[in-house]
Amino acid sequence: MRSWDLCWRQPAAARCWAEQLPRLWTVFDLPGAGVIELAGITKHHGPVRALGGVDLVVQPGSLYGLLGPNGAGKTTLLRILCTLLAPDAGQVHINGIDALNDPRAARGCLGYVAQEVAIDKILSGRELLTLQGDLHHLPRQRLEARIGSLTELLGMGDWLDRRCGSYSGGMRRRLDLATALLHHPPLLILDEPTAGLDLDSRAIVWEVLRRLRGEGTTILLSSHYLEEVDALADRLAILDNGEVIAEGSPAALKERLGGDRLTLRLREFSEAHEAERAASLLRDISGVKQVVLNRAQGNSLNLVISDAAVVSAVRERLTDLSLPVFSLTQSRPSLDDVYLQATGRTLTDAELAVASRRDLSAERKAAMR
Repeated sequence: MRSWDLCWRQPAAARCWAEQLPRLWTVFDLPGAGVIELAGITKHHGPVRALGGVDLVVQPGSLYGLLGPNGAGKTTLLRILCTLLAPDAGQVHINGIDALNDPRAARGCLGYVAQEVAIDKILSGRELLTLQGDLHHLPRQRLEARIGSLTELLGMGDWLDRRCGSYSGGMRRRLDLATALLHHPPLLILDEPTAGLDLDSRAIVWEVLRRLRGEGTTILLSSHYLEEVDALADRLAILDNGEVIAEGSPAALKERLGGDRLTLRLREFSEAHEAERAASLLRDISGVKQVVLNRAQGNSLNLVISDAAVVSAVRERLTDLSLPVFSLTQSRPSLDDVYLQATGRTLTDAELAVASRRDLSAERKAAMR
């Protein structure tokens, strides 16, 4: 019997073919469907819009970053992907499976590390992994071998047989990552995996993610750490207020700015009208490609310039206009500049603005329901 005839007559075989197609596209460098395909995803929490029509494609074997401040919609999007939350509208496909119509099959293709680590403090790490393996119906011999390989990969050998209640934050996060990888999923979804970790623990997690990507695992990483996404991601999407405002590789997004960044502060805390006047006059200088007024940082001005020679022209224009200069610094473009260009504020400013509006007590109560 031919393979394609078998696919029509055996649904399980058809699914097997669907799962193998992304690997074939990668091997032969053919365009095809991604491991993750989202189309028109919207979600409201009561009157609050969490997602406003998100489209996203993540290709096999890549590490894809979701960057944005708290409250941008990252966690809501990941929960929809993991079939823990239903969207108001849109389509979700994971490894060729319609996750909205067949959530159980979709869950079998992924491992999920949530933002909050949830482990049983009474069990040892090994006992917890064994329990998780039983839930995945893994054969005992295969499970023991998998626990051994993950123990080596994540450096858990010295403490895996201790009770989880004695673990540090870094240990807990590594054990949580091990539970997500236990059934060897082709897709790993991580929600702020290094939040609150010390530098050594972060370095371990980074190295593990690089190794997994090298072995062919597709990784979707949500973070609000600019340097983390810049260092790890092949491509990324920047979310703000539930919408994708920029998408591409880190290098390509920074290259679109087209030059260096010049940060100008007329005074330590400039008046808005004075900064607006300076911005309008500096836009006419040859070599100044864009001027963004950052009101959250004392009405500072952020200029995208074509080359270093423009700095002298900016100084001369300010002198001719009798405008003061408190500071003037030049730097290479960063992902924060991409966010600033799109929204008029830095990612740090966005984080602070969201934090000032959050009711942490109410969020903790909601998480306990």
